[in-house]
Amino acid sequence: MRRGSGLNTIILLALLLLLDIYVFMAVKAIFSGSSTRVRNIVFGSYWAVSALVIITVGLLPYLNWQDWPANTRSYILTIIFGIVFAKMLAAAFMLLDDLRRGVQWIISRFTTEGAGAVADNGISRSRFFSQVALLLGGGMFATLMYGLSNKYNYRVHKMTLAFKNLPPAFKGLRIVQISDIHSGSLTDKEAVIKGIEMINAQKADIVLFTGDLVNDRASEMDSLMEVFSKIKAPMGVYSTLGNHDYGDYYAWPDKDANGYSALRNQNLERLKQVHSEMGWRLLMNEHVTLERGGQQIALLGIENWSAMSRFPKYGDMKKAYAGASHLPFKILMSHDPTHWDAQVRTEYPDIDLMLAGHTHGMQFGVEIPGFKWSPARFIYKEWAGLYKEGAQRLYVNRGFGFLGYPGRVGILPEITVIDLA
Repeated sequence: MRRGSGLNTIILLALLLLLDIYVFMAVKAIFSGSSTRVRNIVFGSYWAVSALVIITVGLLPYLNWQDWPANTRSYILTIIFGIVFAKMLAAAFMLLDDLRRGVQWIISRFTTEGAGAVADNGISRSRFFSQVALLLGGGMFATLMYGLSNKYNYRVHKMTLAFKNLPPAFKGLRIVQISDIHSGSLTDKEAVIKGIEMINAQKADIVLFTGDLVNDRASEMDSLMEVFSKIKAPMGVYSTLGNHDYGDYYAWPDKDANGYSALRNQNLERLKQVHSEMGWRLLMNEHVTLERGGQQIALLGIENWSAMSRFPKYGDMKKAYAGASHLPFKILMSHDPTHWDAQVRTEYPDIDLMLAGHTHGMQFGVEIPGFKWSPARFIYKEWAGLYKEGAQRLYVNRGFGFLGYPGRVGILPEITVIDLA
């Protein structure tokens, strides 16, 4: 392990220990009146779990955890993250109480009345805040654990979109969109098969997949190709690439100082073959003409194009659009929704409908009729569902699979059904 990496690990472990000590103050406040036996059990359990988290985090750089089975790795990291995030939430609430008490203490230095208020009410109110803080933290941890059961809980989102310039022959065309399969994260094959059955049950005229078939490597699809090749539609299944499909986030052993890796390139070529072997038509900065009832529309598909610097920009709209300007209606498949505002709306106002994915709705949020919220909104202007600017529409699919956190809270995996009118 490099020196800088070791120092970062030490700093992280120190911060985790400080967080544990701070939150433990709330635990002590709540159980201060309990029997010695209860306090020993609670305090011992608290520090046993905390020590296990700190030891695990400290050992991860030495355990080659990247090579662990995906399912094991995901669950362990989720539990660690859940515990730490819950404590951070509790600590934030405790900090508010400490600030309140600090203000009261300052007031008490200058007023007799203020000093009496602190003496009479300070302890009981602090205990109340400690209870609320731990309830919030515990509730967050419980929520994340509950979300583990939702990762294959597929939801069908149906809508009808009307366009004035849609050729009459295409009115009633049913599109099914799926996105972000992330096959390396999928471990329950039977649950995935049920999802495929739900897709085919929609009786789509055409199926469009908007990128991130894998997490990193084409081999992730070895056991799932047969499953996903069962997706069928009369007008075909079309696909494009997402940021994860290029293998840019994997530590290829032959990667040189300039970032070149022959293995990465071979992996990408194999992934392209996987699309073909499943019967999917992969669009690489190109378009196809769809015909129905003697009329035509354009379907464009580009490689990943993001307005954010940390994501790759391999897409070429000029190349994909060339030769399609005469067609009266255009659908674009582009993985990253930031592409819409950054280029599509400004430079290609005749793209009628863009389909994207990428965000997963951060796999965490709240969705009820008429209201949706997710932390994803602080990163992406368009992060889930339908958006409209003038005559143009963007739909952001919430993702079929999952990445990192092996679950979903509120934002469930999605199968999108769009009927054109």
